[in-house]
Order: sequence, then C-alpha cells, then structure tokens
Amino acid sequence: MSYSMPASAPPSRLSRTRAVVLTALVAGTLDISVAMAKYALPTGRDPLGVPRYVASGLLGKEALTGGLAAAGWGFVFHYGFAFVFTAFYFWLFPRLGQRWSHPVVRGVLYGSFVWMVMNLVVVPASRIGRLPSDPAKAALEWLIIIVCIGLPIAIGAARYYRSAK
Repeated sequence: MSYSMPASAPPSRLSRTRAVVLTALVAGTLDISVAMAKYALPTGRDPLGVPRYVASGLLGKEALTGGLAAAGWGFVFHYGFAFVFTAFYFWLFPRLGQRWSHPVVRGVLYGSFVWMVMNLVVVPASRIGRLPSDPAKAALEWLIIIVCIGLPIAIGAARYYRSAK
C-alpha cells in the first residue's frame, strides 16, 4: 500500500532540529575538508592526521598514532563541536533582532566568535595545550573558520528563520 501526501498539501518546512543537524553537517564537513586538504596536499601526509590531532585534545598524544579509531574519535569530536556551535547560533538568532542582520555580517562575526572560543578557551584547556603563535597562520585559520563555519551557520539559520515566517 502506498501512502502519499495529497497534491494540495503545502511543502513541509524542516524542523529546527533537522535544520541544525543539516547545517552542522555542512559546516563541519567544509571545515574538516579544508583542514585535511591544507594539511595533506602540501606535505603529502595522511589527511587522517587532522582528525587524530583533534582527538588528541581529549585522548592525549597517543591519538596522533592511534590509527582509524583515533581518527574516528576526532571526527566525532569535530562534528560535536560543529553541532554545539550551530545549535547555539540557532538559539541566538531570534534573540539578535535586526542587529547586524545581513547573514554575511553575522557569519563573519560568528566565525570570529567561534575562532576565539576554540583558540582561547577550548584548545588551551585541552591536552593539546597552546597553539603556535604565528600571526599569519592564525589569520588563515580565522579566515577558514569564518568561511567554513561562520558563514554556513549564519546562512543556514537565516534560511530556516526566513522560511518560518
């Protein structure tokens, strides 16, 4: 037996949970893909070194040589952070009102916030410790976070809330 929606039914809007999950997957995938390419392409190293490095923040230096299991944990942690930052932004969005209302402006601001939280709070509190303080590398990482995390999250939230009207 086939169940189908009547032709007159309006198209369904994504639930907020689905919108958050999809937006987090997009942002997380963009960010980890750029990080892996930036690490592996110029050096010829194994791109799974990136998620293993992420895992080392909680699991310690052993994760750097931990193989696929450590890389898997790195992906879990990475996407976990992407989900938390996305969920927080979706919560924050309606509370911002019209301040800085353009998604690109909001994306740059939110990406900068994410970069600061990760580099000034999360990484120093992890087992990784302090990051190298090369200003050029820091600026590149900041730009990557804005483009891969801030903008997709801001655009995803703007699209979701625009469709809610």
